[in-house]
Amino acid sequence: MSTPKDLRYSEEHEWVKVEGDNVRIGITYFAQSELGDIVFVELPEVGDEIVADEPFGSVESVKTVSELYAPVSGKVVEVNEDLDDSPEFVNESPYEKAWMIVVEPSNKEDIDNLMTAEQYEEMTKED
Repeated sequence: MSTPKDLRYSEEHEWVKVEGDNVRIGITYFAQSELGDIVFVELPEVGDEIVADEPFGSVESVKTVSELYAPVSGKVVEVNEDLDDSPEFVNESPYEKAWMIVVEPSNKEDIDNLMTAEQYEEMTKED
């Protein structure tokens, strides 16, 4: 399983990549492997405010629909519209092609509260 070391992780299986003042968010390899084939992704609009630990969208797989939980609070500044036509990117490339949103965080401390790759690997070992 792939867990990039330069990212931070939430207990709900979202990853966060710090990019200057913003953060890029997606779901982890572990999450997509548990969900199965992704057939639809619902994401917020640019300009929407998201709140840490609250749902910001959902992914639909052949098995189920799962809510996406915001790892940080802030304003959505970019949305990956490629996922509208190619939701399978979530399975094929969860850390590259399948990023979901870019957020301008309202509280940088949210990032500090997320898990390191090592902590996330430890958590998912127990699942």
